[in-house]
Amino acid sequence: MIRKAMRPRDVANEIGKCIAEGNIDNIVDFFHPDYRMSFPPTEAPKSGLDTVKEVFSSFIESKSVLNSTVTGEIINGNIALVQAKWNIKDSTGTIISEGNATEVFKQREDGSWVYYIDCPMGLPPIE
Repeated sequence: MIRKAMRPRDVANEIGKCIAEGNIDNIVDFFHPDYRMSFPPTEAPKSGLDTVKEVFSSFIESKSVLNSTVTGEIINGNIALVQAKWNIKDSTGTIISEGNATEVFKQREDGSWVYYIDCPMGLPPIE
């Protein structure tokens, strides 16, 4: 089964289900080919789907659990801006990482939404 998110606010939780299923290919499908990520915000932004595979493969291997709660969302046509609180727990339930994200999503022709810009720890500082 290929998971899709039909609302921007559902993308992270669908990815969480894919982590639990060990489905890295479906996780990658939730990211636009021109995806950019600012993580950590003190480093230069990263691009590309290889970055997604690298990050999420480690979550799958460690049997981590991703939890995300959207705190704000605005949609304009096929672009959405979302704010969310998230955490990642290890297999014992201990929080190993958490943050407040600012995320931009794009809608595909089939109506599903994908990450376009992700700042899981907030926006990077202006240099």
